[in-house]
Amino acid sequence: MLPRTYDGQNCSIAKALELLGERWTLLVIREAFLGTRRFEAFAERLDIARNVLTGRLGRLVEEDVLEKVRYQERPARYEYRLTEKGLDLWPVIVSLLQFGDRYYAPDGPPVILRHRGCGGEVDDHRMCGACGAALTARDAVAELSAAAVA
Repeated sequence: MLPRTYDGQNCSIAKALELLGERWTLLVIREAFLGTRRFEAFAERLDIARNVLTGRLGRLVEEDVLEKVRYQERPARYEYRLTEKGLDLWPVIVSLLQFGDRYYAPDGPPVILRHRGCGGEVDDHRMCGACGAALTARDAVAELSAAAVA
């Protein structure tokens, strides 16, 4: 079994894996990019054990990938929003999505990323296929494709 940390390794990939190397963590981040913000919505969309979700959200807040923001006073309720550090993971999520589409989506991609500005599809270089704009997470929107609902 691999150790949880990579002490003694001066490797940026190993350090990033200490945070991101567990599947639930990446799926929580995926949901945050899709607009999920509240604990109950994460739990429902991911079908994840509540204690596991609590741990993953807590770690992502601790690592400043998500911020916990109160949206209701009584009772106190919170939502989770991507920070700048979290938004910097967009290229990673897009690359994983496109890799999965290429090799594991025989009926076509379940989610299409589109440029908010003109509706063009996001290409492999995170550029708009229609207008050529370089895109960030704030410039894109995800939509379900026909393959997702089939």
